[in-house]
Amino acid sequence: MNIAQPNIAQLNIARLAAPLDSPRLKGFVDLLAEINDLADRSPGFVWRLQDESGDATAIRPFGDDVIVNLTVWESIEALYAYTYRSAHLPVLQRRREWFERSAGPHLVLWWIDGSARPTVAEAARRLAHLDEHGPTPDAFTFRTQFAATLPA
Repeated sequence: MNIAQPNIAQLNIARLAAPLDSPRLKGFVDLLAEINDLADRSPGFVWRLQDESGDATAIRPFGDDVIVNLTVWESIEALYAYTYRSAHLPVLQRRREWFERSAGPHLVLWWIDGSARPTVAEAARRLAHLDEHGPTPDAFTFRTQFAATLPA
């Protein structure tokens, strides 16, 4: 079997503080295309879940008031740089304006074969695994990372 270089998959979920089309979320909605474009152009970016509108806000596997962000990156370092060292950071810092605090984990990372793309169902299983077991090689966080482990 020919396996591509491992990539890092990430899921983060956010419970909306109000409907997406409400005045309270206007700032978030207005920034969404710009932030998605920044991700698409960022070093190490591979893929993101999106529908025909170009984002994933209509994909609601966790409930009507929860949006998802599912992406693949070449490395944890590339994902971290986009998340915390780019124009994404000021938007992230405003998250309490738009989203409720999460009672459990809202972000999960895991290694995938570089030729694979994660499904929402797989991502949901990884998030549940993290919630039940804490960080493991199968589901972890930026704070507790694990080296890539893929079948030989």
